Amino acid sequence: MADQREGGAYERQYVVGRNPVLELLRSGHEADTLYLQQGEAQGSLRLIIALAQERKIPIKRVNDQKLSAIAGGASHQGVAAALPGHPYATMEDVWAKAGDEPLFLIVADEIEDPHNLGAIIRTAEAAGAHGVLIPSRRSVSLTPVVAKCAAGALEYMPVVRVTNLVSAIRELKERGVWVYAADMDGEDYRACNMDGAAALVIGSEGRGVGRLVKESCDKVVSLPMYGRTNSLNASVAGGILMYEIARQRSAAKRG
Repeated sequence: MADQREGGAYERQYVVGRNPVLELLRSGHEADTLYLQQGEAQGSLRLIIALAQERKIPIKRVNDQKLSAIAGGASHQGVAAALPGHPYATMEDVWAKAGDEPLFLIVADEIEDPHNLGAIIRTAEAAGAHGVLIPSRRSVSLTPVVAKCAAGALEYMPVVRVTNLVSAIRELKERGVWVYAADMDGEDYRACNMDGAAALVIGSEGRGVGRLVKESCDKVVSLPMYGRTNSLNASVAGGILMYEIARQRSAAKRG
């Protein structure tokens, strides 16, 4: 196992070599990303790829130089697996954290910038959210950079990773949670009542909330734009909406 310091409180750990990675996948141990050397996969690499695809672990093709840097001088044999920089929680953990309070959940839809995800987690914790939900594919994972930008919030904020956001949203709605997507073509957020059990979906930096995810939501809300720009950074927009939900929840609690 190789360690690499990436900044922040956590070290990124890698398992390198065919047999170690194969046993890692067979054991069911959590893995963030599979790094595979460019070129045609031969022998046990094909089995490793099949197991990673079965468990929906993202696969990245990289050159020998990148794999050698990951391995830190050890023989990588064409493959390495990155372990999470921080453990993930489950939705049961999030519901337990909420307790008797209406659920307050943040859903980060394919956020790829670790600085944005870290800022979202930090703001979610400060605004009183009970958890953050992220997809396992096309999203940054809990890397050391995310942990650094979260500024300690990861120690208190459960982050759940799921394979299908649409299915996860459907389950939330079945449990009485109203799901709001933040998007430019939505209703002015100031006119929306969001004081009950709520999940706020924040879209990716470039594409926004995905079409299928948006269609799964109960309502689309937007921020009015008064300047020449037509959008805000994902973490900034998310922060404004999180605090609006927190304000409404506080007002409802006061009666």
